[in-house]
Amino acid sequence: MERKDNQSPQDETARILVEFLEVAITSIVFLKGIYPPGAFERRKYMNLVVHRARHPELRDYIHSAVSGLLPFIKKGLVERVAVIFFDSDNNPMERFMFKLTVDQSCGSNVKEADLEFSLRSFFIKLPLIESATKVLPQNCRWEITAYFQSLPQEISSKNEGLWLPTDTKQWQQPPLITPIKSMSSQPLSVQLYLEHPSVYEPKP
Repeated sequence: MERKDNQSPQDETARILVEFLEVAITSIVFLKGIYPPGAFERRKYMNLVVHRARHPELRDYIHSAVSGLLPFIKKGLVERVAVIFFDSDNNPMERFMFKLTVDQSCGSNVKEADLEFSLRSFFIKLPLIESATKVLPQNCRWEITAYFQSLPQEISSKNEGLWLPTDTKQWQQPPLITPIKSMSSQPLSVQLYLEHPSVYEPKP
């Protein structure tokens, strides 16, 4: 994504955030080992080595889903973005949750270097939490889910139309939460945490 000189601070922040989410979600999927290592290639991002999906369908799914959030993030409608892993019976096993706050009242210019400096720490932290995650069973699946404050009445672009209401299963009990990383750098705050079902969660 290229920066445009006429972008508002909110637009520029949303662009940086969407780009970050695309790389971060790919990193999480790589970390979980659902696909063979050859399905990814090493790339540089924010002066760090990260992974990019090589398979066109996998890469396009992540890119299209996250890019479709851009107009909603610009409007401050997206509260959380989750990467959810399910077992073969479609029960959620764990969720990587990004909690997002974009200050819509910020009128100053966004310093891209400052935001990227704050966001790059997530990529340093991610590999260190592998021991806190679950080993996924065979035939598991995953999806990207977004949680909105509200949805606009009209869909104004093709990407916006990619996001549809879902009946994804939810846990009945409050989940166990493992904090991973948080940052706050005006006008953006991001928290990443891992959710597992409570020990009191009814067995499916």
